[in-house]
Amino acid sequence: MIVYEALINSLYQLHFTNKRISVKKYHPQTESVHADKNYNNYPDGSVHSPVCASVLFEFKNAQDIVDAFQGKKVAHVYGRSSSSTTSSLQNVLTQQHAALGTVTFATGMAAISSFMFAMLKQGDHIIVSQFLFGNTRSFFHHLTQFGISVSFVDINDVAAVTKQVTDKTRIIFAEGLANPLTQIPDFTALGALASQYNIIMMLDTTMTPPSMLNVSNFPIDIVVTSLTKYIAGQGQALGGAVIDMGRFDWTQYPNIDPLYQVTDTTQWGLVQLRKKGLRDIGATLSPEAASAILLGQETLALRWQKIQNNAAQIARFLEAHPAVETVFHPSLEDHAQHQLAQEQFNSFGGILSFTLKEDGDPVAFINHLELIICATHLGDTRTLALPVTQTIFFEFSNSEKTAMGVSESLVRLSVGIEASEDLIADLQQAFTLSE
Repeated sequence: MIVYEALINSLYQLHFTNKRISVKKYHPQTESVHADKNYNNYPDGSVHSPVCASVLFEFKNAQDIVDAFQGKKVAHVYGRSSSSTTSSLQNVLTQQHAALGTVTFATGMAAISSFMFAMLKQGDHIIVSQFLFGNTRSFFHHLTQFGISVSFVDINDVAAVTKQVTDKTRIIFAEGLANPLTQIPDFTALGALASQYNIIMMLDTTMTPPSMLNVSNFPIDIVVTSLTKYIAGQGQALGGAVIDMGRFDWTQYPNIDPLYQVTDTTQWGLVQLRKKGLRDIGATLSPEAASAILLGQETLALRWQKIQNNAAQIARFLEAHPAVETVFHPSLEDHAQHQLAQEQFNSFGGILSFTLKEDGDPVAFINHLELIICATHLGDTRTLALPVTQTIFFEFSNSEKTAMGVSESLVRLSVGIEASEDLIADLQQAFTLSE
């Protein structure tokens, strides 16, 4: 056990070097631009993290690799577990979220699934928002095949969530801003409920990046996010992350393997996630993708300002258009959680959706668009449109789609950084041609 704890301590030093760096706090935009060089130590003076593409690492003395495996020496041993580039990204994300630590993965879905498989056992129960991204919901259905029960619930109804809690409940999972209908949970109420029962409160912040939501202001235990979306920003790199905010008392969690119960109890969750999630499952973020994401995050604040302004203007245009039945965007006063959005966010987000009147055909409408791109992605610099029911929700039953509020005529927009007048003109001409 002493040798194993030495190994964990060495891994801690390797992956969480940000704990040893004191950096003056600046405006978030300045922090993002300088994050890589400020939160990571590059001996050659590099401003950006070098891409370490090597899978293997040579040890001139065989005793050195023995010492690395046994925790007596700090070193990268194999690319599946770590590299200097992925460690650099983890340090930046940890600092951005004012968190305890971060583990990166190959995709956002890899981050979710690796966490669940690392932290849950047969017989466990989780409570999940019924308003979920299609692939995430599909994964939770799949999870039930491993003896883990899943309760889908209206996450905006805290009383309904409370009724689902049992002594086997381990996790409450929600999205910060639901995709595609933009429902918003009450983070404070859910976090308080989870804390009361020693349940992990886990929030997917893919649609609510740091420029929109300061997670550290709320009782959230674990953040999961798709780095592919707003943080990377340009549709050129896949990635995901699990971020431990440092609030959860892991000594109260029954599923931590004794091997990972090291002296520093705050590290139990991260250690088990690295071992059972990253090492054993192997959904490793590539160094090339990590480097691209590091570069992308530098411009997030600038992109976000344009994206959320565009989205608000488009939402108002659509709300007034005679061909539109309903618009879903938190900036609109008739949005069900408009007030809550004002309290929890510093902007209203870049995703919106709308239904066409008289059961209009979303496929035909999107085919009339000239500037806006039809693609299944979010958070890009380009504005993207998707017919929702026919694509990302086509696998689900009518009753499931009804519970989620998804209609056949729903169109989702992921708003980009183009000039808003051009986007609105493109939507207008598509409406005209659809008449």
